[in-house]
Amino acid sequence: MTSLRKLGRSDLEVFPLSLGGNVFGWTADEATSFAVLDAYAAAGGNFIDTADSYSAFAPGNQGGESETIIGKWVEARGNRSDVVIATKVSQHPEFQGLSAANIKAAADASLRRLGTDHIDLYYTHWDKVEVPVEEIIGALDELVKAGKVRQIAASNISPERLTASLDFSDREGLARYVAVQPHYNLVSRDTYEGELLDVVERNGLSALPYFALASGFLTGKYRPGTTVDSPRAGRAAQYLESERGRKVLTALDEVARAHDAPVATVALAWLAARPTVAAPIASARTVDQLPALLAVAELELTDTEIAKLTDASA
Repeated sequence: MTSLRKLGRSDLEVFPLSLGGNVFGWTADEATSFAVLDAYAAAGGNFIDTADSYSAFAPGNQGGESETIIGKWVEARGNRSDVVIATKVSQHPEFQGLSAANIKAAADASLRRLGTDHIDLYYTHWDKVEVPVEEIIGALDELVKAGKVRQIAASNISPERLTASLDFSDREGLARYVAVQPHYNLVSRDTYEGELLDVVERNGLSALPYFALASGFLTGKYRPGTTVDSPRAGRAAQYLESERGRKVLTALDEVARAHDAPVATVALAWLAARPTVAAPIASARTVDQLPALLAVAELELTDTEIAKLTDASA
């Protein structure tokens, strides 16, 4: 049985891989999404990540498709108390920004789509520096006090704004961020490592990295001369053009061979072993893609292997 990881100083305990819901209602239709969710839950997974805006970026979508599918799945399976649902506010076409009024209206809309009375982890999706942290935290605290949200978190936030938010929460005794969701993986370390990681570590928060597999590049399927049929292929292929990307692939291949493990599993295991990281986030648009992700829960890299990957990605 895989041991769960605590999120910051909260009471939330999560599986060491968070299932990304960005593909639900986009590259995975409802039936496929249900199959992926079923397989994830059957493996002991309990931590689903989505956002109110998923997937407004797909032609013909309005936003909220992912939450709606997750809500229908939870209702069909009757397993609400077994899953930790994380969603986000600020980017839905009809609920833009982080004003207090918008946060509260967006939360109610998310609760309706998810078919639940509470959100386990509620993120500010992209920080909006024009809104004072006092207004944002005040609105989130009201949602917590009303029982609509259990814990709060921040995605895409600067070290300065994160510090100011935590200081305000502490000073006023209000709900306090327990986690951050940064863009962080073996080929993108600069955004998180440094000042932001320091703030997270100092304040006892957890990190839940998104793009954990660099849009698929860190699955190892992108190689010189290969073509991959994926909506993210262009973004992933860019990493092949950098020396860092090629060095990382070489190191991943070596470590993967030593463990007879998929490259993707090794890339996630490196992330899961980093200071502050509780669970990388990765999505699967088919059930076949899931085993390599789930295997991160069992793969433990040696210090030497971690150092090899860290050096290659420097």
